Amino acid sequence: MNELINQLVSKLGVQENQAMGAAGLLFKLAQQKLGGDFSKVAAALPGVGDMISAAPETGGLAKIAGGLLGKLGGDKAGGLADLASLAGGFSELKLDSGMIAKFVPVILEFVKGKGGQEVAALLGKALHKQ
Repeated sequence: MNELINQLVSKLGVQENQAMGAAGLLFKLAQQKLGGDFSKVAAALPGVGDMISAAPETGGLAKIAGGLLGKLGGDKAGGLADLASLAGGFSELKLDSGMIAKFVPVILEFVKGKGGQEVAALLGKALHKQ
């Protein structure tokens, strides 16, 4: 997964630990949303588990806000809950929440190159509301 981290560092101008943690947050969210289908992503990206482990725990206000938004129901509320959770994690990495939208296309392009269009589309579906 060093190749992905290097791409994130060079394309987005972030530190290596920020790239690892932020990618981990996005993969963790995808894992939660995709359930068993995440195994296709994991098979295409050996080491994705290490990235997920490197993701900061989202706690405090972001977790509470995300939980409340998720309980409101509906796709829009679920997407907002995901965003609140990610924003908290990005904040812990000293990254602005606006960076979420910059990480997603770089990660999807990398996944497409490693796992093909089907795996990239699956991951994209899980991350499309971000």
